[in-house]
Amino acid sequence: MKQKIQSPSISQLGYQPIQLSDSQIKQFQEDGFLILENFLPEAFAEQLASRMDPLFHGEFETGLYPDEWHWRPGMSLPDITREMCNAWKCDRTIASLVLSAEIGRLTATLAGWDGARIGQDSLWMKPPGAKAIAMHQDGAYVDYLTPAAMMTCWVALNKATAADGTLVYVKGSHKWPLANVEGEFHAPTKDYRWAMLQAAENAGVEEPELVIVDVPAGGCAFHHGRTWHGLCKTTRTEGTFHSIGLHTIPASAQFHPTNPPGYIYGRYKRLNSTEMDETFFPILWQKDGYRSPHLAEYCADPLS
Repeated sequence: MKQKIQSPSISQLGYQPIQLSDSQIKQFQEDGFLILENFLPEAFAEQLASRMDPLFHGEFETGLYPDEWHWRPGMSLPDITREMCNAWKCDRTIASLVLSAEIGRLTATLAGWDGARIGQDSLWMKPPGAKAIAMHQDGAYVDYLTPAAMMTCWVALNKATAADGTLVYVKGSHKWPLANVEGEFHAPTKDYRWAMLQAAENAGVEEPELVIVDVPAGGCAFHHGRTWHGLCKTTRTEGTFHSIGLHTIPASAQFHPTNPPGYIYGRYKRLNSTEMDETFFPILWQKDGYRSPHLAEYCADPLS
């Protein structure tokens, strides 16, 4: 068995718990997103980023595979934006952020939930010249849940600028109808905004306002499940940009009784039950203090 990689302690990180102000919550409700320049200490961001290349080369600390693995060495094109989903199952350092109570508390607070559980993580690597990720709404992919609600915390593990292919939001787009989009996602050959522009037209919005997330390493952004967003094309010629998206769902969420969960999450649905197993969808935080008990045994929580 491979040696367990130790996560840094809270004292080593110097992390300070974030207390969201009423004005920040109001801004989130109005814009559909909230950007925080300082979230993770840079040293922890660097440690998380250092785990990504081994993961994309098939080095899984726990021996478990991720649920999705887009980009394989020697098989995939070099300019594709790389994505891996539910790497928390593969690597305990990644899990120490993904499964932190702080992620649950902050996303639940912004969403107005009594608690939050992890729905999915998404690791992103963008090499020089990496293609965009098409604009989309995360909420369009969770109709297999009830309630069909999602929150996302996106963390830049390196300094994030437009040249790096950072996250781009459409201000106020969480107020538009939810759109069901079929088509290119990881390497769109047309304008990566095409589905958003179509949705804006349908919503009667002539000029959507785009906001580029420009933050230092460790900065983050929270967004509503209906907010349109995507990763713009990378124009830098050197270095790799690393980021991670943490998608939470209400602690009370269950599988929808009739909408099928698809080939990935269908693996985790119990026969004749809508209950979501905490082994696969752990509860990160609840107002009453509850947190899935096995998490403390599985990985450290450096943000607690």
